[in-house]
Amino acid sequence: MLDHLDLDDRVAIVTGGGTGLGREMVLALAGAGAAVVAAGRREGPITDVARLAAASGARALAIPTDVTDSHRVDRLMARTIDELGKVDVLVNNAGMVRDQGGAPIWDIDDQEWHRVLDANLTGAFYCSRAVAKHMSGRGEGKIINISSGFGLRGGRDNYMYACAKGALVQLTRTLATSLGRYGVTSNCLVPGLFPTEGVNASRETLPSGDLIPIGRTGRPQEIGPAIVLLASSASDYMNGATFAIDGGALAGGYAPTGHAPLVPLDMEHDGGA
Repeated sequence: MLDHLDLDDRVAIVTGGGTGLGREMVLALAGAGAAVVAAGRREGPITDVARLAAASGARALAIPTDVTDSHRVDRLMARTIDELGKVDVLVNNAGMVRDQGGAPIWDIDDQEWHRVLDANLTGAFYCSRAVAKHMSGRGEGKIINISSGFGLRGGRDNYMYACAKGALVQLTRTLATSLGRYGVTSNCLVPGLFPTEGVNASRETLPSGDLIPIGRTGRPQEIGPAIVLLASSASDYMNGATFAIDGGALAGGYAPTGHAPLVPLDMEHDGGA
């Protein structure tokens, strides 16, 4: 069974790979044997994580990329293929969490709407488009989109981020039904509350781990095994699926909207139920 999780001879790109969960994804994929490309807007963080990956014995590149610029995305794919020979796995992790949530709809201007939609959704489309023909021509490939619990539920005054992450679920399903016939699978990972730098800088009301069934928030390194599974041959028959890694938050109905999750039960006025 463990042989199916071995990523030797695989080449994986992780966008937003320099910090937070993306950093953990790069290191996990490298630890499982893959050659990795850390892509991100800031050169410093992706260079650091590529250096750590290389220290573990993996081939590793750091390629500065703004995923909202389709020309730079095309260059990312071209350079990866030129230097590493192929792309087996694309992890669309890049996105914008910082400063999201907490703004009434009438205070959101056109520029802000498009800026966040582009970072969280359009970039994933550009990357998927840029690699789809290459993967399809080879008859194999895996696309992994990183959504959020907010992609499956609403959040008070959380418009752009929630809409974009919900659309990523639909992008995953459309990629799955369109590219599956060419041997390319697409799945979606839905992280719950992981206290990364970006999450901590958001304006969304965030709960303590007490409201999560497992009793705590996620640890960033816990995202790694899930990414390795979806990148490996162990997931070859998984296509178009959405996987939550949230300690049971969605299962428990947790929704951080600012409303109290529990209310007293008034047996005298509830109709006798």
